[in-house]
Amino acid sequence: QVFSQHCPFLMGPIECLADVVTPDTDIQVTLSIFELASAAGVPCEVDPALVTALAGRRAEGSSPEEDYKVSCLLLVFVAVSLPLLAADPASLYNPELDG
Repeated sequence: QVFSQHCPFLMGPIECLADVVTPDTDIQVTLSIFELASAAGVPCEVDPALVTALAGRRAEGSSPEEDYKVSCLLLVFVAVSLPLLAADPASLYNPELDG
């Protein structure tokens, strides 16, 4: 919000770029736009840092067993995080955002 108030001429084009992205857009272009938008604080549909981390992991030539282990660890991470987030008084559920 502060950035939007002080530099609307900079935030306007970034927000427009993030709005223009469609599922038909090239994945590299989409990731570049979402990386720019998330760095500026604009919410994105896809987390570019997570995509980059997963893509780097995939490029290493991991086996299906390794992929299965990583997916299980991700589920464990979510299972451990949910109770902590639920107990945090600053966390709240917004039905409009489903989160």
